[in-house]
Amino acid sequence: MKKEFRESIGRAVGNATLTGALGKFSEAYKVNRAKAYEGIDFEALRDTIAERKSHAAANLELLAETFAKNATALGAKVFRTNDPEQVKEYILKVAKAHDVKSVVKSKSMATEEIHLNAFLEKAGIAVGETDLGEWIIQLAGQKPSHMVMPAIHMTKEEVADLFSKEVDERIENDIPRLVKVARKELRAKFLAADMGISGANIAVAETGSLVLVTNEGNARLVTTLPKVHVALVGIEKLVEKFEDIVPILTALPRSATAQLLTSYVSIISGPTPATDGALKDLHIVLMDNRRSEMANDPKFKQALQCIRCGSCLNVCPIFRLVGGHVFGSIYTGGIGTILTAWFEELHNSEDIQGLCIQCGNCKEICPGKLDIPEMIMEIRRRLVMEKGQPLAQKAIFGIVNNRSLFHGMLWAASIAGKPFNSGGFIRHLPLFLSDLTDGRSLPAIAAKPFRDRFPTIQQPADCRETAVFFAGCLIDFAYPEMGEALVRIMNKAGIRVVFPQAQTCCGAPARYSGAYEVAGQNAVDNIQALLADTAEYVVSACPTCTVALAHEFGDTLESLGHREWLPQATALAEKTVDFSTLVKRLVDAGRLPLKEGQQLGALTYHDSCHLKRTLRATEPPRELLKKAGYEVKEMFECDMCCGMGGSYSLKLPEISAPILQRKLHNIKETGAPVVAMDCPGCVMQIRGGFDQDRADVKVKHTAELLAEQLES
Repeated sequence: MKKEFRESIGRAVGNATLTGALGKFSEAYKVNRAKAYEGIDFEALRDTIAERKSHAAANLELLAETFAKNATALGAKVFRTNDPEQVKEYILKVAKAHDVKSVVKSKSMATEEIHLNAFLEKAGIAVGETDLGEWIIQLAGQKPSHMVMPAIHMTKEEVADLFSKEVDERIENDIPRLVKVARKELRAKFLAADMGISGANIAVAETGSLVLVTNEGNARLVTTLPKVHVALVGIEKLVEKFEDIVPILTALPRSATAQLLTSYVSIISGPTPATDGALKDLHIVLMDNRRSEMANDPKFKQALQCIRCGSCLNVCPIFRLVGGHVFGSIYTGGIGTILTAWFEELHNSEDIQGLCIQCGNCKEICPGKLDIPEMIMEIRRRLVMEKGQPLAQKAIFGIVNNRSLFHGMLWAASIAGKPFNSGGFIRHLPLFLSDLTDGRSLPAIAAKPFRDRFPTIQQPADCRETAVFFAGCLIDFAYPEMGEALVRIMNKAGIRVVFPQAQTCCGAPARYSGAYEVAGQNAVDNIQALLADTAEYVVSACPTCTVALAHEFGDTLESLGHREWLPQATALAEKTVDFSTLVKRLVDAGRLPLKEGQQLGALTYHDSCHLKRTLRATEPPRELLKKAGYEVKEMFECDMCCGMGGSYSLKLPEISAPILQRKLHNIKETGAPVVAMDCPGCVMQIRGGFDQDRADVKVKHTAELLAEQLES
């Protein structure tokens, strides 16, 4: 990560005004969005959007031809190109043909994408943004920080200063007054403009129509008052039929700003009369700029299902800390990372892709059903293929995947770390390592890892089933007591536990770093180790590991062309189950008795990202804890990332730390003395945070809490 980029992260995180504004919006958005979608089957709605947009992406050539034919028949002039330079030259040619001196624009990310404003201004044409947010950032000389709310990062005080300079009069930061100033200034621009430039939210092939969605009405003035209207439309906005606009219009305002509906929906089918009664000159530019290439790429074609609502930004824990001027280029956030890699160049996304923590919030909320985290991992893979792994990363993976070497080095580290070890925590590290314990203590390495403890565990001889236990790195080497708790619970249910010593890292660190060759070898090694014993289950008490075994091994191996391992990967996936889901089945089947009738007091529960969003196991741990006698008090944002993100907290502690602090605050607000979770990584993050916070809150894995409540 470049030094300059890292410095921009520090400035953003340290900007209390920015983080405060984005944080408040994010918190309010989640609540308001839920209200906006009341009575609507969101999953069914986004299934429909994804199906229709996917169909359009698979037929872009046909739909573009159909749209051009039908729009032309209505009187529009349609120009289509893959080259952004040709787009700009065409628009300038139209402007010169009509002796255009000034242009007004409604909001258009496509024009931002090709830097149209600067191009026209260089040619001597005045360009005025008329969307309030876009006008604000134009006055500030900035780029949009959000696809829907471009000036969300600015305060009313900053806006008042900008407006005061623009009108040469001191304007108070009273919002109605600011709006009045904007209305007055922009109306003059509308009336004087020779050309209006817009984008489009949807382009309908069947009717040759453009659909524009706004809240301010400025797009209607842009498209009706000037004698020339130019619409710049990315071909991903195409849909086949007029009826296809209904699901998009249903989702767009709700997902973008948590509104039930937008203020203005304009549908333009052919030229409309200008103010002098003559037909307006309507030009529609269909821009490709590698969109067709995306449509033909099996990993990225789904990106064309995006309806540009920006909801992925609204729920992103990273975006609400650093904003779009850091997390993005022209397009911002997770989807912006993907579009940057395509519309600009792959290497332009190198720094910003590293900001994604892979929490999956965006995937869960996207109305187009885009798997943004998966596409970002593919960007990482391609960057590694193009540039190779960093030497330090390569060395680390080489050590981690050599279990005997890794074991030996950890043992040596535990000895070397004794001067820094206090009560099971490493609270301070020297010199350049000090950032790693900034705001969070690290767990001391176990004197005896689980793999060495396991052979000494006495198990009943009469178990009727077998479970292979995949421990993962943290349980094996830092928290062996969690593994012992899992064995006790399985044994109590009549299940013998097997621990293959040949198991290794699940491959998630390598995969999430783009090192798929390393992750592929991890997959093969673990497939061989975990399928060596005949067993009914493969169980893991780490959701990240469970996701790797059950969902990612096959995809990784297929990406590498190792199809010969796919049957075994499938067999492993079919047996793999997360700890809480398996235990809930055993309790429901009457095979695992818990102490009944106890009142153990209150605790709160933190949902780890992979457990909730990939494994969909939100209720099993809560139900088990309640059955064991705990009162579960829900915390605010219980399912928001804790900032761990595997190695993310080590790579970007300046981002991880404030995310953790928000989580610690939400836990303490419940008043519960215990917080439970199913992820050892989250335990490491949150337990370490509370150690430095000196708060009297116990952090426990669900397995530990349940093991204490088994019937004797």
